[in-house]
Amino acid sequence: MSADSTISTLNSLIKTTLDSMKGFKDAAEDAESTQFATLFADFARERSQVATSLQTEVTRLGGNPEDDSSFLAAAHRTFMDLKQAFTGKDDKAIIQEVERGEDYIKGKFEAALNDADLDPSSRSVVEQAFQSVKAGHDRASALKHSLS
Repeated sequence: MSADSTISTLNSLIKTTLDSMKGFKDAAEDAESTQFATLFADFARERSQVATSLQTEVTRLGGNPEDDSSFLAAAHRTFMDLKQAFTGKDDKAIIQEVERGEDYIKGKFEAALNDADLDPSSRSVVEQAFQSVKAGHDRASALKHSLS
């Protein structure tokens, strides 16, 4: 894979990770429970660290790292805000939305890791970032199932 293609893949992951970080910040602000608010704030911090590591790799490859989330995610957050206005911002609804987002980001990282053309030096950075993403996904999933 060319450096440009790897940079494009990494920037896509950065954008998705920043989307996730902002989603967790929103969830932390909207959570009724202090426990969930703290958990979501922790997730947001972890995603910020993941984004930073990916941005560092893009810079190392000579590219310009993404530093903003996507329009689509902004639209999703707006929908989430509207949905919460109607559902009374209950924690179960917020957690369901968080887990849905976690499924999406996990899939994006899995697709990048399954790309045989990903630059080998960047693969280890993506693998390390994926470990954090997968752990967050698993925690959100467990949280959702504990409320069912």
